[in-house]
Amino acid sequence: MATFDLNNDGVVVIIGSGAGGGTLANELAQKGIDVVVLEAGKRFDLGDIENDEWAMFNKISWLDKRISAGGWHGAVNHPSLPTWIVKGFGGSTIHWAGVSLRYKEYELKTRTTYGEITDANVEDWPIDLDELVPWYEKAELKMGVTGRTTGMPHLPWNNGFRVLAEGCRRTGRKNYNSGPMAINSVERDDRPACQQIGFCMQGCAIGAKWSTMYTELPRAEDTGHCEIRTDAMALMIEHDASGKVTGVVYADAEGNRQRQKARLVCVAGNSIESPRLLLNSASTMFPDGLANSSGQVGRNYMTHATAGCYAVLPEKVHMFRGTAVAGIVGDEVRNDPARGFKGGYTLEFLSLGLPFMAAFLEPGNTGWGRSVARALEQYDRMSGVWVVGEDLAQEQNRITLHDSEVDQYGLPVPIVAKTPHNNDTEMVNHAYEVTAEIYESVGATDVYELPAYPATHNMGTNRMHADPSKGVVNAYGQSHDIANLFVSDGSQFTSSGACNPTLTIVALAIRQAEYIAREMSANNI
Repeated sequence: MATFDLNNDGVVVIIGSGAGGGTLANELAQKGIDVVVLEAGKRFDLGDIENDEWAMFNKISWLDKRISAGGWHGAVNHPSLPTWIVKGFGGSTIHWAGVSLRYKEYELKTRTTYGEITDANVEDWPIDLDELVPWYEKAELKMGVTGRTTGMPHLPWNNGFRVLAEGCRRTGRKNYNSGPMAINSVERDDRPACQQIGFCMQGCAIGAKWSTMYTELPRAEDTGHCEIRTDAMALMIEHDASGKVTGVVYADAEGNRQRQKARLVCVAGNSIESPRLLLNSASTMFPDGLANSSGQVGRNYMTHATAGCYAVLPEKVHMFRGTAVAGIVGDEVRNDPARGFKGGYTLEFLSLGLPFMAAFLEPGNTGWGRSVARALEQYDRMSGVWVVGEDLAQEQNRITLHDSEVDQYGLPVPIVAKTPHNNDTEMVNHAYEVTAEIYESVGATDVYELPAYPATHNMGTNRMHADPSKGVVNAYGQSHDIANLFVSDGSQFTSSGACNPTLTIVALAIRQAEYIAREMSANNI
């Protein structure tokens, strides 16, 4: 493992070790570029993974204080936990379920497709699907995504998804399968095949699911060009008199402040911490925060229009046996305004364990009450889905800094403001109806509508746009304002689409690494 001096101003500093930061670190290190990764959380390895929902939730979750605001169900039901992400080595690639869907062309061109929408701030990405496809293919090969690019067979169906799929067949739906998933269905890349353990969102104990924790990060270290510092919380990005960034101030494990100099800085701390860091780095030259001449840093926060819908079937299903997301229904991923909303949504079979079902079924009555008890008594007969729908960008949905309350590092606590657009509400209601129809066709006796969980899909807040007045970064995640400052995570997304964001984050990170290497070689940054 390499170690770099704090005064080495030739390194690339990457903040965050998840899908964006971890992938970028390995891609650059493999090209011989020296990298320092600052990860706020602890170092984890496979031995830290437990097949226990609450134990892993407490071990890996980012539980630093955050304040929810707005009219989103998550703000009401989970006021101190608006987001459900990981603080640690590998970031939220430990927690993700492995769903690896691509954007559709219309989802990258929401302004062109939807037009102007009242109370929304929709814009087109500065890239199109044809440009992204080669990078999607590289990402799918890297991650081991079942299906088209790798040719790896999809994972087996479990009973919960079999019931859902039969309901889809009976109601005329055609687009349903158990993939694409970044989980090995056969041995691949020195990792075993999935054993259907069922605790995917608690970390894969055998390493069948792709995670930067045991793929990208160790491989980056093995090059001798990457140092990963855990328990290193980035506090501020510094710059010189010309506006060029020069390094990152961070708190180490003992709480001492350190300063790592840098040739360039890549921010990949997720859609809350990334804008928070840029806003906390305000200076006389940049009074509104770094890279914020557009005023868009922190704005346009998206989480997907989402909810849960679980049905009780006539016979036992045991949905918890198998991968957490055992199947995906894509028939509603289309733009059909006749349904009463713009954009589309995916239905993803999701096995919630008994503890999480108790917590999320009726969040105000967590685990208590007659209705909750009645539902949980029928848990072994349940099958259900998570709705993943297009969440329209809104300026009011944003990350801001509290004006007086600070965290353990002395930084202002982030306020996460999220209010659904009417489009989101109509979409979720439609999804409830569709899901009920599917399950009732196979004899469902009860259907439970669950409100949104704490957000695991966090996007926007540093969006890319061709026009510097409307976005924070360009098509490569490079700040419009500061040439040697990049954003490398989901905060650069311009729209949310109806697909889980991880595959796109990885594809963009691979693409960004190529760009950075080329620009560094030409001494442009």
